[in-house]
Formats: sequence, C-alpha cells, structure tokens
Amino acid sequence: MIIQFINFIGASVINICTYLGEFTLFFLEAAKALFTTRLKVSKTFFQMNRIGVESLSIVVLTGLFTGMVLALQTYIGFQRVGGEQFIGAIVALGLIRELGPVLTALMVTGRAGSAITAEIGTMIITEQVDALTTLRINIFQYLVVPRIVASTIILPFLALFSMFFGIIGGYIVCVYVLELSPEDYESSIRNYVELTDIHGGLKKAAVFGLILSWVGTYKGIYTHGGARGVGTATTQSVVASSILILVSNYFLTKMLEHL
Repeated sequence: MIIQFINFIGASVINICTYLGEFTLFFLEAAKALFTTRLKVSKTFFQMNRIGVESLSIVVLTGLFTGMVLALQTYIGFQRVGGEQFIGAIVALGLIRELGPVLTALMVTGRAGSAITAEIGTMIITEQVDALTTLRINIFQYLVVPRIVASTIILPFLALFSMFFGIIGGYIVCVYVLELSPEDYESSIRNYVELTDIHGGLKKAAVFGLILSWVGTYKGIYTHGGARGVGTATTQSVVASSILILVSNYFLTKMLEHL
C-alpha cells in the first residue's frame, strides 16, 4: 500500500516535470523562431483582427457592466461610512489595475484562445501540419509566432476599451441611478488615479495575452486522439489559460507594487 502510494507520487511528479519541460521548450522554440526567422506580418495582422477586433464587442460589454455593478456595490458599502465621493476612484482603480486586464484576458481566452487550439489541433489530426513540414515550412514561424505576437500586442488595446467603458458604466450608475454628483465622481478619478496605474494594467494585459496564446498554440500543436482529442485539448486550453492568468495576476501585482 505504502509502495503504491510512493509510486503514484513519483509518477505524478515525473508527469508534471515532463509537462512543464515540454511547455517551456515549446516557448523557447517559438522565441527562437521569432528572432531567427522573418515575422509573417500579414498573418500577424490577420490574427490581431481575429483575436482583438472580433472580440471587441464582448470586451466592451464585459467592461461596461462590470463598472456598473462595481459602482453599485461600492455605493452600498461606502454609504454606511459616508464615503460616496470616493466611488469614482474605487471604480477606476479597480478596473484599471485589476478587473479590466483580468476580465478581458478571460473573455478573450474563452473566445479566441479556444479557437486557436481548435484550429491548430484540427490541422494536426488532419495531417495538414505534416504537409507543411514536408514542404520545409517552419510551423512555429507559420502557425505559432504570429498568434503569440498578435495576442501580446492586441490585449492591452482591448484592456483599454474595457477600462474606459467600465468607468463610463460606473458613471451612468452613479449619476443616473444613484443620483450622486458627477463632479465628485470625476474629481475623485482625477485626484487618485495615476498614469502608473494605467501602465501597470496594460503591462498585465500584455502578459495575459502572451499566456493565452502560448497555452492555446501549445495545446493545439500537441493535440492527439482525433475529433475527441480536439475537444479535450480546447477545454484544457481554456482551463489552463484561465488558471495561469489568475495565478500570474497575483505575482504581477506584487512585482509592479515593488517596482
């Protein structure tokens, strides 16, 4: 019994180390392809359109209603201590530093990250990638790098829209629903929100974009098991990306705080 338990622990550790090693080597191979081969600019812009522009409506709606509910919940708490004049600052800081980048990344992961995995995974099981390799095409240059570069570049712009519309949503609730002073809302934002807060949120969004495309392409390239394997890889991609985004958010917050 004890030996079986030890064997199970050992096998689990070996599997985790193997997975992390493959994951890291995959990223290093993609980085090598980025710096040693010519970037396919047209494919990168195409992926920026698919990942970013086509996700804009979802991101805007997410930011808008997140700002609205954040303003409402903040009002409920601050009303008890007479701090309604600080609602604007709380909404803006919450969206700029945390909720904007994180929710944008999670929404794009569900929409575009899953599509990246499904598309590449389908190419794997239908042997299209093998055909590209036979034609001496670098699959990292052709399939992986444009998606990673596009996602890393476009996520900060999406996060900006999420932040902006979230602040507008908070303004709508505060002024037209709660009937608070619009001057208090605007002045608290001007007084307490700094440019470094925006820079930090955009840096987070860029890292999240890297994570979701890295995981999505990795899961796509290592897809196996036919049509069912594509579905499994897509699900694993979304779950793994979401977890990594939430975990890395904490460490990025601590690092940016020290910087």
